[in-house]
Amino acid sequence: MKTQFEQMMDGLNDVEVFLAGEQEGFKAYVPQEVDVKAIRNRLGMTQAKFSDTFGFSLDAIKHWEGGRRTPEAPARTLLTVIDKNPAAVLTALNPAAFAAAVGASKSTTVHVSRHRKPQASRGVTRRNGQSAGRKRIAR
Repeated sequence: MKTQFEQMMDGLNDVEVFLAGEQEGFKAYVPQEVDVKAIRNRLGMTQAKFSDTFGFSLDAIKHWEGGRRTPEAPARTLLTVIDKNPAAVLTALNPAAFAAAVGASKSTTVHVSRHRKPQASRGVTRRNGQSAGRKRIAR
């Protein structure tokens, strides 16, 4: 296995060849290993929040962090970008929600749907002095 310095030099040589016009295209470097738990912890997210935010299944995250599976190349690529620039990924995946979260100056519409169970009345007082859903008993 190459040292980190050798990998960097290979990358610089590739860039030099590309800029000289001797090679078309560019080969992206995808790391062989990604520490999913470290990335998630740096972002201060639970496994569930991380999976919801970035579109991974919760089971996949649990397996990756537990060492039972390793992410495939596309997932490693996305995880690398999340590690380096999570805002870019959030903007790409849900630009309206990200803009709202950071308080963008440009007006943005965000549609959020939550499915909640209806809650019982908690004795909201009406204008006539009686509670909603409760009868007032004279003593």
